[in-house]
Amino acid sequence: MRHVRPIAVGFNCALGAAQMRPFIADLSRVADTFVSCYPNAGLPNAFGEYDETAAETAAALVEFAQAGLVNLVGGCCGTTPDHIAAIAQGVGGIAARPVPQVPVAMRLSGLEPLTITEDSLFVNVGERTNITGSARFRKLIQTGDYPAALTVARQQVEAGAQIIDVNMDEGMIDGVAAMDRFLKLVASEPDICRVPVMVDSSKWEVIEAGLKTIQGKPIVNSISMKEGVQAFIEHARLCRKYGAAIVVMAFDEQGQADTLARRREISAQAYRILVDEVGYPPEDIVIDPNIFA
Repeated sequence: MRHVRPIAVGFNCALGAAQMRPFIADLSRVADTFVSCYPNAGLPNAFGEYDETAAETAAALVEFAQAGLVNLVGGCCGTTPDHIAAIAQGVGGIAARPVPQVPVAMRLSGLEPLTITEDSLFVNVGERTNITGSARFRKLIQTGDYPAALTVARQQVEAGAQIIDVNMDEGMIDGVAAMDRFLKLVASEPDICRVPVMVDSSKWEVIEAGLKTIQGKPIVNSISMKEGVQAFIEHARLCRKYGAAIVVMAFDEQGQADTLARRREISAQAYRILVDEVGYPPEDIVIDPNIFA
């Protein structure tokens, strides 16, 4: 399976071209594909009609094109054949935006991006929203005090956590329901969900419950070959489908690797399966670096 990139990403509708410009500029800077922009003819008036003329809409889009921000332009609500004709005439002689070569890196996100490169220092993962790592958090989840559990996550982010690790592996609770409920609450708190989430569980069904809920790009902790190669491939494909990066543990059906040679063997096999069979981008895989020694 090869990595497939979309033909274009962009914005349409909104409040008119002028209000879209800063967002188009940000998107144009980071998108390694074409960028499109199809604005409304300005804001609707009190009667639900659009007053922006064809010349005004075209002028805004011509400026976008001259600034090298867009590849495809058009019109949305309120635009007419006259608007489209003016846009086409205005941008006809302008060179299209060159698609940038974006450096390879692990790119995670909540509401805000987190880019991890070879030059990055330690990445701080907040572990206090992990039932196995915090007795206080475990008690709050067990008693159903989710508002207080959210304060634990908020404190982690305020203290500098760049990622929050969420784990609900506890025999006395329904891990799937707890993961789903907690992450939905996290998503409603901008000061928490601005950082990426690490979905942490030894149970695939709990991991998938988290992946179904999370906005942005999370990281899964973890998958392995302990249930066999086929299950590993299935889980990896689903992680890829949900858009997550992954942590890979050195397990196979014989158990956890207990020597350097076993770690290299298992990790190398997992890496080759992920890259060659599943089509996982190497930058989205966290694995034992000894395989490259």
